[in-house]
Amino acid sequence: QVQLVESGGGLAQAGGSLRLSCATSGIIFSLNGMGWYRQAPGKQRELVARISSGGSTNLADSVKGRFTISRDNAKNTVYLQMNSLKPEDTAVYYCHTKMSLDYWGQGTQVTVSS
Repeated sequence: QVQLVESGGGLAQAGGSLRLSCATSGIIFSLNGMGWYRQAPGKQRELVARISSGGSTNLADSVKGRFTISRDNAKNTVYLQMNSLKPEDTAVYYCHTKMSLDYWGQGTQVTVSS
């Protein structure tokens, strides 16, 4: 059974930092690309960052220079370090991986106050 469990969300002030974690089980983590998506109220879910099984990363233009995605294969966990947060980063953040199906975590709320 595949499980993705996010943690680390919460309330931050503009300019602050948060680190999200996504602990996985039921997959061969080291072989899977992982991604972070977010969905703000009234908006479509969008890709924030992605990391391949080999460690190559892609980030959305809106977060480049502020967010970093990383992975720890020994802990089966992917991280999203978010610095210089802005109110427009407010959203529910979801962890994702794709094998034969798409798998999503339950989401963690990030709220950035101005």
